[in-house]
Amino acid sequence: MHRYRLRWAFGRAWPFAAVSILAGSIGSTAEDAQGFIRITPEEIVWDDRDTGPDFAIIAGDPQQEGFYVIRARFAPGVMSQPHYHPNDRHVTVISGTWYTGTGATFDKDATIGLLAGSYMKHPANAVHFDGAKDEEVIVEIKGIGPAPSIPAGR
Repeated sequence: MHRYRLRWAFGRAWPFAAVSILAGSIGSTAEDAQGFIRITPEEIVWDDRDTGPDFAIIAGDPQQEGFYVIRARFAPGVMSQPHYHPNDRHVTVISGTWYTGTGATFDKDATIGLLAGSYMKHPANAVHFDGAKDEEVIVEIKGIGPAPSIPAGR
């Protein structure tokens, strides 16, 4: 049985967008003899945040070199500020309507809503912002680490 523990924290240098993993768990998952790992929604342990989205790690480690899968859960009204990532990220909407904007100027009213099942690619170094408006939203993010969030203009 493998255990993962994840704790996300906003970095002091990037107070509104930087997220760093300090140590890891999404709960207890069993790896079978062939290496398959299955995780049900009930087994995901979210790192509940006072500000910003909640996060859970599904696979890998976004702080290290290599492939990772994380989930972000946005409470109604929670939006990120303009930021970017050094590598491509691939995002699938799991539930809710996820609102996405591009560019360095935050404008909640100019966002485009993506329904559950939708996909969006965040190209490396492309400034964007995203989040929820009227309902909880869960997205799954896949990419190659390390994957810091860097505020626009830095």
